[in-house]
Amino acid sequence: MKKHVPNLLTCINLGIGALGIYVVFTINRDFAIYFVMAASVFDFLDGFTARILNVKSAFGKELDSLADLTSFGLLPCFFMLEWLEAKSSFFFVAILIGIFSSLRLAKFNLDDEQSYQFKGLPTPANAIMLTSLVFLSFELGEKVLLIICVVSSLLLVSNLKLLAIKFEHFRWNGNQWRYVLMASSIAMIMVFKWTFLPFLIPFYLVISTLSNLKRIQPK
Repeated sequence: MKKHVPNLLTCINLGIGALGIYVVFTINRDFAIYFVMAASVFDFLDGFTARILNVKSAFGKELDSLADLTSFGLLPCFFMLEWLEAKSSFFFVAILIGIFSSLRLAKFNLDDEQSYQFKGLPTPANAIMLTSLVFLSFELGEKVLLIICVVSSLLLVSNLKLLAIKFEHFRWNGNQWRYVLMASSIAMIMVFKWTFLPFLIPFYLVISTLSNLKRIQPK
């Protein structure tokens, strides 16, 4: 019975993503961020539960990718499409988000080296970055939105090495940059509230870059 628990959590993630897509087109596009965040919680829980219960499976891995494509690929893709449709004749550029999210997930499934460090921006992080743009206090123009779509898509399939919040152990040594990222992100959110969310992923990119620079410095 316990082997089905992670898959159930994954299905909840998928259901939240599907419902989020429906809400984007029928109720309010700005609500997308809340569905992405809820799906992110279950995306974390399914992997965490699979490790704790020691019930990892090839089926679960494939199901997880399908759920992630829905919640963190198609949902932000349709979010940006709906936003850009009223602003630009080139709104179809937002489709790149869905395409590159699928490429990112396919690469991740075939790469065994991404357990504790990511190559390229993870799809949940990209989805949070895009859908949280609604919290900005200023309006984004057509060209900026189009550039964001292209840059975020390229980040998904880049070889940029980024921190993964996954722990082999909980000691300080070896995890210091993860703890710095988590503590500083929580502090920023407590101070700036929701307005920090659009800057959370760029902040994550900076911390990850600093950790990489520190790692390659000569001893």
